[in-house]
Amino acid sequence: MAIDHDLLQTAVRIANLAAEVTLFHYRNDDLAIDRKGDGTPVTIADREAERLVRFELGELFPDDGILGEEEPEKVGTSGRRWIVDPIDGTKAFSRGVPTYTTLLALEDAEGIAIGVIGAPAMGEFVSAGRGLGCFLNGEPTGVNAHEGLDGACISTSGFNPWDDDALLRVKRRGVQLRTWGDGYGYVLVATGRIEAMVDPIAELYDLAPMPVILAEAGGRFTSYDGREGPGHGNGVATNGLVHDDVLGLLNG
Repeated sequence: MAIDHDLLQTAVRIANLAAEVTLFHYRNDDLAIDRKGDGTPVTIADREAERLVRFELGELFPDDGILGEEEPEKVGTSGRRWIVDPIDGTKAFSRGVPTYTTLLALEDAEGIAIGVIGAPAMGEFVSAGRGLGCFLNGEPTGVNAHEGLDGACISTSGFNPWDDDALLRVKRRGVQLRTWGDGYGYVLVATGRIEAMVDPIAELYDLAPMPVILAEAGGRFTSYDGREGPGHGNGVATNGLVHDDVLGLLNG
């Protein structure tokens, strides 16, 4: 079932508010970086941005659930759940690298219904709603029409999590490998600037917006083993035309 356009615009507005919070702290010399229990970094910007998103969603949709990276899950009663990652790419953010993103998604009984990727330091917001299309800063956008791996560009957030054999297969195939990663890599695929983005290890909140954004942009998003949805621990986004080829490289 298609999503109401006003609901998509509400999601974009809330993601923009969170993005403004991150920009307030971005490249701030006084930014303190803490470590969570799993060793990953977190900043006051992460916590403040997620708190703002939770407040806005709670005011507008009190019966909806909310899953975020920084605070415990709120279980809802409506059958819908919002999924938020206030800063996807905290390592980039804390080093002043502009490719970090703010992610927001809405999940309903049919799957991911709304997705927003905000890259505030880059001035780019990609959004999509089921049946509504995909948009870059409010204008329609989509994947490119590149076929085959020759000349294709695959991006990733970093090479440390990659399986060595898979990385070697990709390298030997002659594709371009880049690290325009975290959420911004998915922006690049959805807007036709590269062919594929690969996340070997990722949480649900890292990937939640991607299925609807790639689908509405004319591309494809799956796990390494071809399963649909963002909850399988890894993700592959492509223009659709090279998807099976990319999965073949990753899986040998």
